[in-house]
Amino acid sequence: MSNIFSDRINDVPKSFIREILKVTVDRSIISFAGGLPNRDLFPIEEIKEATTKVLTDDPKDALQYSTSEGYLPLRQFIAKRYLDKKGLSIDPDNILITNGSQQGLDLLGKILLNDGDDVVIEEPGYLGAIQALSVYKSTFHPIKLNDNGIDISALRDVTSKFNVKLYYSVPNFQNPSGITYTDANRQEVASIISGSRTLLVEDDPYGELRFMGSEKRSFMHLISENTVLLGSFSKIVVPSFRIGWIVARKDVMDKLIVAKQAADLHTNYFCQKILHEYLTNFDVDTHIDKIREAYRSQREAMVSAMHKYFPKGINYTEPEGGMFLWIEMPEGVSSLELFNRAIEKKVAFVPGDPFYVNKSGVNTMRLNFSCVDSATIDIGIKRLAEVINEMM
Repeated sequence: MSNIFSDRINDVPKSFIREILKVTVDRSIISFAGGLPNRDLFPIEEIKEATTKVLTDDPKDALQYSTSEGYLPLRQFIAKRYLDKKGLSIDPDNILITNGSQQGLDLLGKILLNDGDDVVIEEPGYLGAIQALSVYKSTFHPIKLNDNGIDISALRDVTSKFNVKLYYSVPNFQNPSGITYTDANRQEVASIISGSRTLLVEDDPYGELRFMGSEKRSFMHLISENTVLLGSFSKIVVPSFRIGWIVARKDVMDKLIVAKQAADLHTNYFCQKILHEYLTNFDVDTHIDKIREAYRSQREAMVSAMHKYFPKGINYTEPEGGMFLWIEMPEGVSSLELFNRAIEKKVAFVPGDPFYVNKSGVNTMRLNFSCVDSATIDIGIKRLAEVINEMM
């Protein structure tokens, strides 16, 4: 039978992490591979109460179709939170509720990208963005990250040579590296993008999970006309609701709504109402503080264990928030080979390869600290260090 599939889908790789997670279902394996929030911190009783109230107060409305834009009171809550937490004045009409921020990426690809359009991504970059935007046959321009953020010289060079339509960034506790753009780095990025036709996508799923250091300004403060915000409740409430959002200026929002209507009519309305009920009747900030404290402790345990067990010549980030840190081994040490050996020692991580475009056999890897308790982190890092020592 001849190939019935489109060129578009044939060119998109499977999610490497989804494949790896199949290997880690063995409960004897200590897994630093997933990018999952800690299930022990879900507000289960509060969600139960919110669900009961929604089904009691107005069940017929909650179980009906709704508007593509999303539940207005939820959009109003998001807008108020932007004002209270970041000093950003956002009109609820400029907010679209999406099926997770991942759908936000897909919708942006649909309305913005033609085959071959130039897209700037971070290196290493969020593999979900690489996968989502690959569907639209973009031409990726990966730009390396450093401790301060994006490489400004490289960004200036790429934007001067190419007609960049989209720049995808995770400036707070970046996935996979854990780094945060400094305010100075953001200002330099803004000066390059300002006045151009480039849309900078600021994806911020981890921004509220800061447990040390100081808050940084949003690109929406600096270049509002060029900035699109992506947000999510997955990391601060629960991921299974799949509720995220996009903030965009009116002309972009008009096209996003059309794309949303064509994709799925609207995001799960029942879950939107439950989430809004939870957010307005319980103290979400106290809940987030609880998550921050847990992740701070787990991050400290991981960094401490690496200080204790890792051999010299291993570099790693020490993030001020979020869920990940990034390890760089000496040149010539393949993280894919290390992964295969580590599985035999019952410890897992994500090799660096899927976070790059057109690179393989890299010497980097991502570790997640949010889902493993401190004592188990110590055991897992010790096992990993043993494998690294064997390979070095």
